[in-house]
Amino acid sequence: MTVERPLDVACGGDRTRELATGSNPYLPAPARILRITELVEDTRLFEMRFEDPTLAAAFTYRPGQFIELSVLGVGEAPFSLPSSPTRRGSFELGIRRAGVLTGFLFDHLGEGDSVGIRGPLGNGFPVDRFGGHDLLLVAGGLGMVPLRGLLRYLVDTRENFGRVVLVYGSRDPSRVLFRDELELLGRRGDAEILLTVDDTGGAPWEGRRGVVTDLLDEVRLDPARSFAAACGPPVFYKFVLDKLVASGFGKDRIFLSLERRMECGIGKCGHCAVGYTFTCLHGPVFSYWDAVNLPELIYE
Repeated sequence: MTVERPLDVACGGDRTRELATGSNPYLPAPARILRITELVEDTRLFEMRFEDPTLAAAFTYRPGQFIELSVLGVGEAPFSLPSSPTRRGSFELGIRRAGVLTGFLFDHLGEGDSVGIRGPLGNGFPVDRFGGHDLLLVAGGLGMVPLRGLLRYLVDTRENFGRVVLVYGSRDPSRVLFRDELELLGRRGDAEILLTVDDTGGAPWEGRRGVVTDLLDEVRLDPARSFAAACGPPVFYKFVLDKLVASGFGKDRIFLSLERRMECGIGKCGHCAVGYTFTCLHGPVFSYWDAVNLPELIYE
């Protein structure tokens, strides 16, 4: 897999209807499962490649966008892209067993099998605005999946950004996603990695113990020349957003991935609607300023 440097694949703006998989937004394109990696219990990383070589070579997206995966006769569901658009040829999905479709993926499909893919969908993180600035990424639990795509993009285009700091909290050591990879990035100096767990559960753990907001107190960034990106469960946002604002981050410099609210991807089913906002079309990435007047968009 080659690494490509151009930034034009990941800039802000609304491209929700420009699907790389074709002009028909309802029609999935076949993709083959190349590799399945066990991340933690009930969560796997699927590496995939489109069966059409032209589409496989041309497929691109922005960090923070998502796709719809379907299995004929089983169903369809949205999934975030934890891979970076700088790495062409294949893409990755982080999937947790949660229902009928994911159960079928885990129990009946393996490497070499095919699924349907629509996308990319939604918007993404405005990395064109991030250029030359420091970046603070704050993840909780499964929220590490979409932020991993952004992190890998920042690392692959490292010369375009200042400091890159990741603060990531999990329930216990057995639930830390991409642990080996993150620790390697920290040792190499590609990013500053701060990990914490709520409880060790008796497992070996040399890192910090406590909640994510405790680690934010250790981060020293100038909020005037920094941006923050966050993703996690609903209770995570309440405390993280308050802490970021209190530390001086403007609401227009904090971006949230509300990937748990994604549905059909094209605004037709209406299940992602919150007031006048459609998460699939206007998100799943929102600035805190955009979302602050719609608290139900953030909190459940």
